[in-house]
Amino acid sequence: MQTQLADFIRDTADGQEADRILRACVHCGFCLATCPTYQILGDELDSPRGRIYLMKQMLEGAAVTQKTLAHLDRCLTCRNCETTCPSGVEYGRLIDIGRRIAETKVARPLTQSLKRRALAKFLPQQKLFGGALKLGRMAKPFLPGSLANKIPAQTPAPHASRLTPHARKMLALAGCVQPALAPQINAAAVQVLDAIGISLFEEKNAGCCGAVGFHLNFQEEGLAAMRRNIDAWWPHIEAGAEAIVMTASGCGVTVREYGHYLRHDPAYAEKAARVSALTKDLSEVLLAEEAALSAWLEKRGPTQSRRVSFQAPCTLQHGQKITGVVEALLTVAGHTVLPVAESNLCCGSAGTYSLLEPEISMRLRDRKLGHLSAPQPEVIASANIGCLTHLQSGTQTPVRHWVELLI
Repeated sequence: MQTQLADFIRDTADGQEADRILRACVHCGFCLATCPTYQILGDELDSPRGRIYLMKQMLEGAAVTQKTLAHLDRCLTCRNCETTCPSGVEYGRLIDIGRRIAETKVARPLTQSLKRRALAKFLPQQKLFGGALKLGRMAKPFLPGSLANKIPAQTPAPHASRLTPHARKMLALAGCVQPALAPQINAAAVQVLDAIGISLFEEKNAGCCGAVGFHLNFQEEGLAAMRRNIDAWWPHIEAGAEAIVMTASGCGVTVREYGHYLRHDPAYAEKAARVSALTKDLSEVLLAEEAALSAWLEKRGPTQSRRVSFQAPCTLQHGQKITGVVEALLTVAGHTVLPVAESNLCCGSAGTYSLLEPEISMRLRDRKLGHLSAPQPEVIASANIGCLTHLQSGTQTPVRHWVELLI
């Protein structure tokens, strides 16, 4: 694709990156077949190819309208198009640039701006979110069904067994909403890694990975959260922590890209690259320790074998390019992993997307649940807290993080 970027962007770092990405696109249209919003809405401007044209025009100096902003907003950033693209177009990075520029060119309606500002401030605050969730659970019987369904029931954390201090140590990210919504996830990860000789611990000064603010176009706030986490983790990295383990794939894909986000920051570029290199999804850690995991499972003896439908979050399969690993681990643990149609498509959660674009989000959720439920599973497993709670709001089948099925 030929480009002629406007003066305001041409010689900037964003402009150079956008130009490189745009030139890689050969507008073949393969991405249309795997774009969730295009499949539902049927509008080319709600496809990756259409959005790329919109961003190209904007970066070349064309007028930006509310319609442009709406088409960019409706993108889930699932990055399925990146998996499909034969030319390797880095669409996720391009739309980050496009959204930031569009936000400076056109004003949002006041109510929309306030909603996005509230989400960016509220969700990353772990204590504030946790307190609000407790109030929501108390008021749940009196709320409308559409709202009540979004408030998950409280699940007790697994019984804390006596943990053994180990020479091998890894960091875990608590995140912003997961400690309140599902504290049992990290507790289960701690138990499994303890059983194979690894101590997993959280650094209390680390918080939101930065994705919430960054993807709502409060990008400087997102970058500040990234720097805070790097500062919190750095002493442990210097002390020999082997990895930074992610139990939420949405956080994982963001932390893995800290090196990219902070590449122009002279104070943090090197540290950010190191953090990205150390970041591992929990499934990768356990795959590398498969012999020890298998030995522990055999020694422990059989547990309840279940029929499991696994929902592979977009941030796991398209963002981090991890496929088949969780399914293999569940199989090793004695579960039957069932085939799921359209496993590559987004469930509609996508961070704050379900709150900002509820109609599209619910249609994608119901479509995904139809495929997950078709083989009649006893439990649906996921690898991301957002997907997990979103799916659970639409089904009576238990939806659990896959690591909970190992204990």
